[in-house]
Amino acid sequence: MPTISEILITASAILLKGGVAEAVREAKSLLAFALDKNQTFPIAHSEYELTTEEEKRFQDFLTRRARREPFQYIVGKQEFYGLNFAVTPDVLIPRPETELLVEAAIEILQGDARFCEVGIGSGCISISVLHSIKTATAIGLDISEAALKVARENTKTHQVAERLEMRISDVFENLPFEKFDLIVSNPPYIPREDVKTLQPEVGGYEPLNALTDGGDGLSIVRKIIEAAPEFLKPDGFLLMEIGFNQADEVSTMFDENFWRTVEILTDLQLIPRTVKAQVI
Repeated sequence: MPTISEILITASAILLKGGVAEAVREAKSLLAFALDKNQTFPIAHSEYELTTEEEKRFQDFLTRRARREPFQYIVGKQEFYGLNFAVTPDVLIPRPETELLVEAAIEILQGDARFCEVGIGSGCISISVLHSIKTATAIGLDISEAALKVARENTKTHQVAERLEMRISDVFENLPFEKFDLIVSNPPYIPREDVKTLQPEVGGYEPLNALTDGGDGLSIVRKIIEAAPEFLKPDGFLLMEIGFNQADEVSTMFDENFWRTVEILTDLQLIPRTVKAQVI
């Protein structure tokens, strides 16, 4: 049977040929997952011989990754804001830049605050906020029942299920009338024509309805901005992730008759990433 060092040489070449950028690192990570060991095991035990079952499992993972299926969907998890979240192809993979939404929300919310997330997906945003603010409660909306199933699993893992209600809803369509301290969202903002330019891992595997509105990428953003004042308490906030080139156009969507301030927050690369707006 092949040793770890032998199989990693072949595996790295296969991933590199498939277009995976960090082929050596990902081969080691996939092998560790296939062996149910920590990330240092393949390095520390290079002469370990794989069993037939272990090799078969690893080859399956390797084939999937070489086809550019995201690593996170293969292993079924992704770290976000210091927590591990279950992910499936029914939800977007949590990304570091989206942690900006969580940080901004935590700064805004106080005490027994209540907030609403539009498009909850895996639940990573709401759950991270609730994990940090033990007295807060929330309601999460999503158009996909499959996504809500993933989110429910994550609420149980992180013990916030009793503080996070979830509903099927197209934006605010099925939300009972209520006033919140905050509305937060990472909506589908990628223009349809740009989806084909995305990395294969994104455009080919992540849920299309969570990436794009099927048009210019701004229809759901606009819908949230227009309807949000109805569901916000006086001086409440809207936090929303946007595309890197959308800040100027999105800023014009806020009617000064309803909104007191509109601020654009940048991510670590100084890319305009998050809209922070306060209602009158």
